[in-house]
Amino acid sequence: MGFTRQTTPCCTTLHNLFISLDKVAFEEALARWTGVMARGRGWTTVSLDGKTLRGSTDVQLPGVHLLAAYAHEAGIVLRQLPVDAKTNEHKAALELLDLIPVEGKLVTGDAMFCQRDLSRKIRAKRGDYLWPVKDNQPDLLAAIKDAFDDADTSPSAATTGQGRAPDRAHGQQRTRTA
Repeated sequence: MGFTRQTTPCCTTLHNLFISLDKVAFEEALARWTGVMARGRGWTTVSLDGKTLRGSTDVQLPGVHLLAAYAHEAGIVLRQLPVDAKTNEHKAALELLDLIPVEGKLVTGDAMFCQRDLSRKIRAKRGDYLWPVKDNQPDLLAAIKDAFDDADTSPSAATTGQGRAPDRAHGQQRTRTA
């Protein structure tokens, strides 16, 4: 299967071909193919990331925005979904997680994915997650900082000399005393 000529068909021919395809059936066929390819290559980590397609914006229309699940080790996009202009990547990620295998995998993404419902869904599917925490989750960020501050002042840290942490203001080392 594939092209039988040495040259690729022109853009118009490809356009006519893709316009005539059943979109749902084509997407399902691509998903099956990428699933087989990913299993054959092996992978442990999937990254969620959204991008607006270059050249897809118009004066009156927003650009086409897609959320993709990318398996780095396999070098393959497992699935991608359009992100509706009336919603956001977070809601699309909830839907995308239903379409990809997560069990035994590590799911990563940027800070916008650091949400309870996404994390719970990944754990329910027996996967793990790693989210950066930034100012979008101020209470969580403070709790994490406090947990590390408490670890710096623990009795074992004081006796082993491991109670040093970077000074946030000057980037220097500081020593804590109990």
